[in-house]
Amino acid sequence: MSTPKRIFGTDGVRGTANVEPVTAETALKLGCAVAHVFKNLDANARGHRGKHQIVIGKDTRLSGYMLENAISSGILSMGVDVLFIGPLPTPGVAYATRSLRADAGIVITASHNPYADNGIKFFHADGYKLADQIEAQIEDLVFSGAIEGIRPNAEAIGKAVRIDDALGRYIEHAKSSFPRGMTLEGLRIVVDCANGAAYKSTPCVLRELGAEVIVYSNQPNGMNINRDCGSMHPELVCQKVVEHKAHLGLAHDGDADRLLLCDETGKLIDGDDIMAIAALNMIQLGVLEQRTLVTTVMSNAGLDAAVTAAGGKIIRTAVGDKNVIDEMLRGGFNLGGEQSGHMIFRDYSTTGDGLVSALQMLSIMRLSGKPLSELARCWQRYPQLVTNMKVREKIPFEKLEGVTKLVAEAEAAVKPDGGRLLLRYSGTEPKARLLLEGRDQAVLEKWSQKICAAITKQIGA
Repeated sequence: MSTPKRIFGTDGVRGTANVEPVTAETALKLGCAVAHVFKNLDANARGHRGKHQIVIGKDTRLSGYMLENAISSGILSMGVDVLFIGPLPTPGVAYATRSLRADAGIVITASHNPYADNGIKFFHADGYKLADQIEAQIEDLVFSGAIEGIRPNAEAIGKAVRIDDALGRYIEHAKSSFPRGMTLEGLRIVVDCANGAAYKSTPCVLRELGAEVIVYSNQPNGMNINRDCGSMHPELVCQKVVEHKAHLGLAHDGDADRLLLCDETGKLIDGDDIMAIAALNMIQLGVLEQRTLVTTVMSNAGLDAAVTAAGGKIIRTAVGDKNVIDEMLRGGFNLGGEQSGHMIFRDYSTTGDGLVSALQMLSIMRLSGKPLSELARCWQRYPQLVTNMKVREKIPFEKLEGVTKLVAEAEAAVKPDGGRLLLRYSGTEPKARLLLEGRDQAVLEKWSQKICAAITKQIGA
């Protein structure tokens, strides 16, 4: 049996800033451990000084300064150079890691979480997230204390430099995913940047491609990231699309690896809609590898029906874009995503990329000549109810009184109609998530209320 993770969750290290494990002290140790591990993964340094290099980027959170300095100090102390690239979307950091020929990449972000949280994500030299065994090596070095006994001499200490053109590199990379010769002229687009890492990149790319861009939530102050805006609060972009009579709207989360859209009528277009539109278009063009879409257990069952009817198939994974990407790599697939808006177009990106995803959808709109509302009618969504409950601790559900029995009864009620139930704890937040799917909304609401009440009564925050 594998050793349980101690600080790594489903997407790196995450928690409340200045509270373990997201402290300067632990970040320093992580920096030391990451530098040591990557120095030993490949003895041939990729840096121009004959030194190994690690890229560090971040989102716009206030605590990013503290963690950036701490983790870079740890890296430098191990004889590895640091390349600072400043605020940049997570996919931009992944791309910069490859573009700058670094040995690894780090992005300091808590993604869609409130500003008080922060986290640390790691990338291989190829821009993909770390394998579980490498995370385990890093954790062992930190928790065993072994890393504290490994120190190069003073002459071997690393050097830190700031890379001024990282944003420009990412902008050009994102634009290269859009068909050459095609423009966005004549389109009015509302953009909600979530006061996060995409506050420069997304508006810039869309304007350079010819769109009229109306931007909201692009004034980060370190404490307003994701606050009442972005993909966590898409009602803002939907309202503004109607107000400005725009052709569509798009909303990112804090690190811009997610994308939610809004059509010209003000209706929200989520990750399942985006996957349906993209997958069916790629099947039609013959470019969907093995005619397969990879998604998670959270996606609507109607997605399976639409893709299967078009001659494709769906593979489902556990929740988390890392799980989706791992499956895509195993099977050689090129499209995957999550209902939440993580979309991986692997022909262009190694991780979820909200900007690249937006450009793929815009290219479909341009090539088809159809508005987003019409494209989204390519599939039929089954009734689905997702409920999030804040919890003070994550006790196994089978140890909570009556919960297992209620779950079994609910499954028996929805399965005859092709429905399903999924109950799990979030890997990044102190929440329990309940998904119910079926053909009768009233039945879903009834069982959701019963199960949620039982859980909240025992461990509700």
